[in-house]
Amino acid sequence: MPTEQKPLHSGFGRKSTAEEVLGKTDLHGRVVLITGGYAGIGLETARVLRKGGATVIIGARDLEKAHRNLSEMKDIEMMKLDLTDPKSIDEFSEKFLAKHPTLHFLINNGAVMQTPLLRDGRGNELQFSTNHLGHFQLTARLWGALKNARGARVVCVSSFGHRYGRVDLEDPNFLNRPYDKMQAYGQSKTANALFAVELDQHGKAHGIRAFSLHPGAIIETDLARHLTDEELAPWGVTRENGVRKAPDKDFFKTIPQGASTTVWCTVSPLLDGKGGVYCADCDISPLVPDEDSTTHEGVRSWAIDPSVAKKLWDLTEKLTHLEWPS
Repeated sequence: MPTEQKPLHSGFGRKSTAEEVLGKTDLHGRVVLITGGYAGIGLETARVLRKGGATVIIGARDLEKAHRNLSEMKDIEMMKLDLTDPKSIDEFSEKFLAKHPTLHFLINNGAVMQTPLLRDGRGNELQFSTNHLGHFQLTARLWGALKNARGARVVCVSSFGHRYGRVDLEDPNFLNRPYDKMQAYGQSKTANALFAVELDQHGKAHGIRAFSLHPGAIIETDLARHLTDEELAPWGVTRENGVRKAPDKDFFKTIPQGASTTVWCTVSPLLDGKGGVYCADCDISPLVPDEDSTTHEGVRSWAIDPSVAKKLWDLTEKLTHLEWPS
């Protein structure tokens, strides 16, 4: 039976931090891979899971930045990974598997947001390529290691930004429609959630469960670097001495709060035996009406529709030129 898309009343909330969620969870002997885990909420996720005793590996597009940001955590391993480059993904996976034949937690965290129209080497729109296609290929390459865990979780960092766009299955790469960077971002975040839905169907027979999540609105990360001050102004964001400030503390989260739902999806025993659901604020999110385009809470049906998830899966196999391993 599919997991219900309704809150579990976890005891945590939007103000909970990643450390609070981890609590006394013992992760010794567990292997965690985090894409983009060298900045923002990915970095905080890495720090907290490492504190719990996990072996943490970071897939990093910018290794120099990764070494700089993780300089005080000498035991975290960093490896080059460009999610827009199929060769880089394959090389990363080969090196990873040579050292770590078992993977307990895969956190698909790396992302770009509202970029100008850019394309990867195969012509795919950059946000769709980075946020969805790259993670699809990476997860496929590491499938055997996830199966070896006999109880793995795959955590896909989506966003309430999924409300900005469904996946256009006919033209996901904006080849025949005008490019809109917000719509493209929304499409990629919807794809993250749909990937978790279908991935959970493929994985649960092997003990692999998948989740997607909205981390919250966090202004302090690099993710918003492509947004202008004018685009952020409606959210109440201002700039003081060159630094962006978010005055609405009820809406925006700190980085430790932003990493909390990722950690919750990774370690919470409340999610044992469950999967394929979209989460936020350290709980399963409620379903909200599709026509409600203003609320930042909940998930729209198009991001968790099993039939659309299957169609996206089939399309993604074609776009990535791979067949999912058994």
